[in-house]
Amino acid sequence: MITVKIEVEPHVAEYVRGKYFSGDAGAVRFPASLDIYVLIYDLLQKRPSSAPVDSGNLEFALPDRREGKDPATYNYLSARSQKILGDRMRVMMWAELHDFMDENKHVHGIQFKESVYLFMRRYSIDSVTEDALLKNYQRWRDKQRRRKKRGYTRRRATA
Repeated sequence: MITVKIEVEPHVAEYVRGKYFSGDAGAVRFPASLDIYVLIYDLLQKRPSSAPVDSGNLEFALPDRREGKDPATYNYLSARSQKILGDRMRVMMWAELHDFMDENKHVHGIQFKESVYLFMRRYSIDSVTEDALLKNYQRWRDKQRRRKKRGYTRRRATA
């Protein structure tokens, strides 16, 4: 098993480790059924001779398929690839948080603040505050559910 390190936002790294960490691999291992697994596979390149040693705050195992790219050769993610992966992981985290908060509020009647606390505790997220996650949810909710003002038409008096 070959691993790669990339730099992502600290709270995203904690979320991904909390959700997909594999003890036997000693690193994050994404299931083959996820889109991000396929994305990582597609972004892998041959390591250039001038490439520095991998560094970052998130280490994950490379996809190892029976056919196709061999991880021993194709084990390099460029800066652009790392940014794409980091953005996809961030979107994945926010989508799960928003869905979790909506479900807890509207199905189970749990307050938003409590939902944020449960989410942070579930994935051992310490690098961001509860208020920051709550504020992100509120911004997203306002943007998604923005109501349009009703257009009023003036009635003309008929004589």
